[in-house]
Amino acid sequence: MGIVQIPVGNMQNFSYIIYDEHDKVGVVIDPSWDLEKIFDFLQKNKISAKYIINTHTHFDHVLGNDQVAEITSAPIIQHEKSTIKKDRSVREGEIINIGKMELQVLHTPGHSEDSICLIVNKESILTGDTLFVGNIGRVDLPGSSPDNMFDSLSRVSKLEGSLVVYPGHNYGITPTSTILNERTNNPMLNFKSKEAFLKYMVNDE
Repeated sequence: MGIVQIPVGNMQNFSYIIYDEHDKVGVVIDPSWDLEKIFDFLQKNKISAKYIINTHTHFDHVLGNDQVAEITSAPIIQHEKSTIKKDRSVREGEIINIGKMELQVLHTPGHSEDSICLIVNKESILTGDTLFVGNIGRVDLPGSSPDNMFDSLSRVSKLEGSLVVYPGHNYGITPTSTILNERTNNPMLNFKSKEAFLKYMVNDE
C-alpha cells in the first residue's frame, strides 16, 4: 500500500493518491488544484485510478473532480449527504475496496454535514477537515455544527492510537501525525465535557 500526500494550491490543501502497489490500482482523494501532480504520479507509476473520493464537498476539496474524472474515467464517491454531483454514495461503516486495500468510511459531521474520514487497511486515517495536526476544522460555516463536531472527534480520538493521521490541510507543525499523538497533544481533543467544548467554540467565534 502506498499513500502519496500532495500539497496543492494556496490554501495549504492536501490531495492524496492511495494505491495498491501490486495491483497498480488506486484512488484520488480530494483533487482540487495542481492536478498535473496527480496525473504525473499516476502516469509515471502506471497506476489506474479506480475512484475519486471526496472527504467533503467544500470547493477546495472538489474543484478538480470533473477534470480527473474526464481523464481517468474514475467515478466520484461522496457521502450520501453531499448535494453535488457524484456517481456513488457511501454511508457510515461502508467498505470501499481498492485492489487488496480496504477503505472504511466513518461519517464525521461537524465541519460539514457530509464529512467523512477514511480508515485505510486499519493502518492510516484520512481525516479531511475534521481533524488537523494540532487543531480541528472550522465549525462556523453553513452546514457545520460544533455539537456534531464534538461527537465526531470523540469517536475519532477513541480509534487505535497507531493509526497515522493524514489531514486535509497542512496546518500543523508536521504534515502527518497519529491518533495517539493527537489524543495526547491536540487541545481540541482534550475538553472535559461537550459543554466546555461548545462554550469555547462559541467564544472563539
